Amino acid sequence: MICIIDYDAGNVKSVLKAFRYLGEDVILSRDPDVILKADHVVLPGVGNFGDAVDKIDAYGLRDVIAEVVSSGTPFLGICVGLQLLFEGSEESPGAHGLHLLAGFNSRFKKEDGCKIPQIGWNSIHFKKESRLFKDIPEGSFVYFVHSYHAADTDEADVLAVATYGETFPAAVGKGNLFACQFHPEKSGRVGLQILRNFTEIGKET
Repeated sequence: MICIIDYDAGNVKSVLKAFRYLGEDVILSRDPDVILKADHVVLPGVGNFGDAVDKIDAYGLRDVIAEVVSSGTPFLGICVGLQLLFEGSEESPGAHGLHLLAGFNSRFKKEDGCKIPQIGWNSIHFKKESRLFKDIPEGSFVYFVHSYHAADTDEADVLAVATYGETFPAAVGKGNLFACQFHPEKSGRVGLQILRNFTEIGKET
């Protein structure tokens, strides 16, 4: 069973729909027992970093998420769900991320001449081999909607990059922990293959 963590994120329905299209047994829950028993766990997210942190803390999910990751259960963050894995964000000074990965989130620079937020399709380029991108061609296009991106990250955790004025991590991973800045659930056949790959990753013990 796949559990999508319910903390009132805006892209939940599209993520649910994508996994159901793949024929997966998927549930939306914020119940710690349900989350911890799941075979795979997904942290979606759109919107403001600070608001997302507040909701995670209000629902008592911070320690649950940490326990899921430490248990070896395959875990996937999407969009703000990626940003939350880091220490904090320029978007919300003083808001503490989950700090499951080293790094911070920075806003795109206006001087790069690109409209902010980045909305639309962009190509990704792989930095290292990952089970998440099995059968995904180099340079594949995926769908982004964001103004902030991970920065000052450990290079060993960067799975793929994209360039929008500046080059930034499009996907990160460490052990059983994976995250995409783009929206695989809105990225057509490529995105569905990424989600299928995630479901095929077994628990690491």
